[in-house]
Amino acid sequence: MSTATAAPAAASTGGAKPATMAQALTRALRDAMTEDPAVHVLGEDVGTLGGVFRITDGLAAEFGDDRCTDTPLAEAGILGAAVGMAMYGLRPVVEMQFDAFAYPSFEQVVSHVAKMRNRTGGKLPLPLTIRVPFGGGIGGVEHHSDSSEIYYMATPGLHVVTPATVEDAYGLLRASIASDDPVVFMEPKRLYWSKAVWSPEAPAAVEPIGRAVVRRPGRGATLLTYGPSLPVCLEAAEAAVAEGWDLEVVDLRSLVPFDDETVAASVRRTGRAVVVHESQGFAGPGGEIAARVTERCFHHLEAPVLRVAGFDVPYPPPMIERHHLPGVDRVLDAVARLQWEAER
Repeated sequence: MSTATAAPAAASTGGAKPATMAQALTRALRDAMTEDPAVHVLGEDVGTLGGVFRITDGLAAEFGDDRCTDTPLAEAGILGAAVGMAMYGLRPVVEMQFDAFAYPSFEQVVSHVAKMRNRTGGKLPLPLTIRVPFGGGIGGVEHHSDSSEIYYMATPGLHVVTPATVEDAYGLLRASIASDDPVVFMEPKRLYWSKAVWSPEAPAAVEPIGRAVVRRPGRGATLLTYGPSLPVCLEAAEAAVAEGWDLEVVDLRSLVPFDDETVAASVRRTGRAVVVHESQGFAGPGGEIAARVTERCFHHLEAPVLRVAGFDVPYPPPMIERHHLPGVDRVLDAVARLQWEAER
C-alpha cells in the first residue's frame, strides 16, 4: 500500500489568525472539493445541517447537493455506496456522525474497503476517506463517545490517521483524501474547538501519513500518544518538571502505518515509555504499541513499557467520564512507577 504525502501548501495571501480544528477540517474539505471535482462528501445531515459538528457547513450551498449529499440513516448503505463511487473513479469522503454509529458499516469496511486493492492485484485502488468523530470529553452518552480505533487498526488494508492539532487536521485530511488507499480518519471530538494561530492560505508543512512527531523533547521518559490524549500528555509533561522529570511527548498521528523509526529513536534516548490513550487497556492500541517498542528497544529499556488507558468497560455516563478518561494524575502515576521500576 502506498503512503500519501500531504498536499502542497497554497501560496500565502494573508496573515495567520486563531482557528479551530473544526474550521481547519472544513477548509480542508472545501479546498479538496475545489481542486478536484471527483471529491464528494456524503453522510447523515452533512448537507442542509452541515453535520452534527458543523464540519461540512456551507459545502452543499457551495458545491451543490450532488457533491455534498445527505443520506438515509443507514451506515452500511452509505459506505457501500461510497465503495461503488470509489471503484468508478470518484474520491468519496464519508462522515459517520459518531464513532459507535459506524459499527453497522463495519462489514463493508472489512469485506470490501480494506480488501478491494488486494483483491484486484493492485489494479483497482479505493480512494475513500471515512471520517469518524471519536473519543470522549464532551459529556456524550453511550454510542457517542467510543474509541473504536483498535477495530480499524486490526483490519489489514486500511490507513488509520488521527490529528491532534489544527495544522494536522488540515494537512492530514488533505493527504487522506489524496491517498489512493482507504483512510479511516479519526477526529477527536473534544478537540474540535481547540484553537491555534493558523493560516489556511499558508498552512504549515505537515508530516505525511505514516510519520510521528515529537511535540516536546525530553530525556527522562517518553509519552506515546495520539489524538485527544495529546493535550493531556503535554500538560502532564509540564507538571512533571516540578518532580524533576523531563518527559518527551510523541504524537503518533498515524496508527497505520506506524512510525517505528521515530518511536524507537525516542524510547532508546529516554529508556522508558508510557502509552496513553482513551481506548480500553485490554486488547487496546497500547498493547500493540508496547509490543512494538519492546521488540525494538528491549536492550535500551530501564523499565517495562506501561499503559494509561480507559477502563475495560462500556463508555460510562457523562457524570463520571472524568474518572474513566486518562488524566494528568494517572499519567504522572505511571511515570512514577517507571522511576520505581528502574530503581529496584
